[in-house]
Amino acid sequence: MIEILAAIFVLAGGVFSLIAGIGLMRFNDVLMRMHASTKAGTLGSILTLVAPALVFGTMGVTTKVVAGVLFLLLTAPIAAHMIGRAFVRTEKDHKTKTLPGHRGSALLPSPEEAVRRSP
Repeated sequence: MIEILAAIFVLAGGVFSLIAGIGLMRFNDVLMRMHASTKAGTLGSILTLVAPALVFGTMGVTTKVVAGVLFLLLTAPIAAHMIGRAFVRTEKDHKTKTLPGHRGSALLPSPEEAVRRSP
């Protein structure tokens, strides 16, 4: 029964990590990408870390899992805050600045806009 519960935790962690990856690819704005990777990625990692603590159940493994979870919970929000703060300070209009090659990018036009601009 514990193995089934651990498998559910690993599967849920994988799904949340997949959602974080999709969020990184789909969102145009740096701040939205940061939010997707931080929230879903942290939850996915925590759920994946809980599974070995359930399966092995020893004090050593559980202590390492708790330390890993605390490390993630302490560092991920701080890192996201610092990245967001640096981005906002360097960009005047952060709502239009995105990475090149994506729709809505301020640096490259969307495919529809490129067709309209062509002679």
